Amino acid sequence: MDAQTTYGALALLPPLVAIVLSIWKRQVIVALVLGIWIGATVINGYNPFIGLLQTFSHYIVESAIADAWNAGLLVFCLAIGGMIGIMSKMGGTKAIASSLVKKAKDSRSTQLAAAFMGIAIFFDDYANSMVVGNTMRPITDAQKISREKLSYIVDATAASVSSMAPVSTWIAMELGLIAGTLGTLNIEANAIIVFFQSLPFRFYSIFTLVLMFTLIIQKRDFGKMLDAEIRARKTGQVYAEGSTPLFVEDKNLMPPEGVKGSVWDAAIPIITFVIVATVGLWYSGYEPGISIRDAFGNADASVALTWAAFLSSIVGLSMGLAKKSFTLDEGVTAWVDGLKSMVIAVIILALAFALKSVISEMQLAEWLVAVTQGVLSSSVLPTLTFIIAMFIAFATGTSWGTNSIVIPIVVPIAAAISGATDVVTPLMVTTIGAVLTGAVLGDHCSPISDTTILSSMASGSDHVDHVNTQLPYAVAAGAFAVIFGFIPAGLGISPWISLIVGSVAIVVFVKFVGKRIDDNGNILS
Repeated sequence: MDAQTTYGALALLPPLVAIVLSIWKRQVIVALVLGIWIGATVINGYNPFIGLLQTFSHYIVESAIADAWNAGLLVFCLAIGGMIGIMSKMGGTKAIASSLVKKAKDSRSTQLAAAFMGIAIFFDDYANSMVVGNTMRPITDAQKISREKLSYIVDATAASVSSMAPVSTWIAMELGLIAGTLGTLNIEANAIIVFFQSLPFRFYSIFTLVLMFTLIIQKRDFGKMLDAEIRARKTGQVYAEGSTPLFVEDKNLMPPEGVKGSVWDAAIPIITFVIVATVGLWYSGYEPGISIRDAFGNADASVALTWAAFLSSIVGLSMGLAKKSFTLDEGVTAWVDGLKSMVIAVIILALAFALKSVISEMQLAEWLVAVTQGVLSSSVLPTLTFIIAMFIAFATGTSWGTNSIVIPIVVPIAAAISGATDVVTPLMVTTIGAVLTGAVLGDHCSPISDTTILSSMASGSDHVDHVNTQLPYAVAAGAFAVIFGFIPAGLGISPWISLIVGSVAIVVFVKFVGKRIDDNGNILS
């Protein structure tokens, strides 16, 4: 067997154990540790003792926590928790919730606000998840919208939008893969033009947004999400009894007696965060002579977001001291208490990074591609590529890693099938779109995906409940992507026709499959 796939099917074992156990026993931390341990044991000659030692010393500490990107993201999560703690202590979170609740006439308008906010913060999926989830959580709670529904809206807009935005942290990865792959084929083409050409073929990402808005506008749900929404509307329990929300409410973060917060106590730190994150992304990736788009693409998002979280915390602390909302000791304590609320989520995120390191070392993605490469052919290539990318992203929990592995392999296959020698063919563009959107679907379905974990964290949802309630929606959007998108695309049908027909089909599907509920949780006819 190829050296890159030395472990073969055994590479499936760590993610399968982590995924199955986390869903079965609802113990994500234990499931992740066991998945890492099993992989480390196989890698270290099937010695469980050495595997256990390597689990903690090498994979969790060295590969996960000590990695600069991972460490930056973990620190960012803690720091933004601190920022939220200060906003809450000033009364800003309560004030903005109270203000928006007055304008939010019902659950539909509140969910639409969350969805449009998710689209507006297009430049980074991590920032999208954290800002939208944390801002909208108290508002959706007041409208008795389940945390599961909020985390779905947050997750559905994050990667779906960021992966298609021409100015985002995703753009460098996507353009780099496109340009590099075309270069190996000796095809001279503008990677940016190919990127834009691939957008209509991002069927899953687009249909996910169509499905989300259709569900909200029609006030319908189905599957386990329907049960969650009925529970929240009828009982006011925004998360299930016995569940473990990744965000822990802390009474210490309530404003002191007599302190009345203002909307600006929350708005100014949030605006500061967005501005600093945007400028920071540009500054982090800037090099003389490159465009703003390229600068965003080259940026280190974990660094820029960490800057934003700390600076917005400083702004919030300064505001609270200036307004005498709290003393310096109270402000610092509020920041630390906010940080504590993120500890469980950060532990899970760090373990997910460690598991990805094990999966990468066992060459799971390469093995999956190797065993499926022979079945790829012309008319079914887009569909099979989409499914392969989805499965790899699901098993590994990383869309970026999936894109990096699959695109350099399937695009040359598409070029060979279509007889390309010096031009980019429609089949190649379709295949690129299939990989980039299939990876997003896998991310949405995977409980070990960092963006899925962040969505649970920011929304204060139990992580397993978020995965279980989102899965039917992700699978539905994926099915529409295959039936109305990639199968027709493989037959040469215009993607614009597919998008129109598929969107109409989604509206009809929701009307007949979804159940409409009122704000009291009663199912309507």
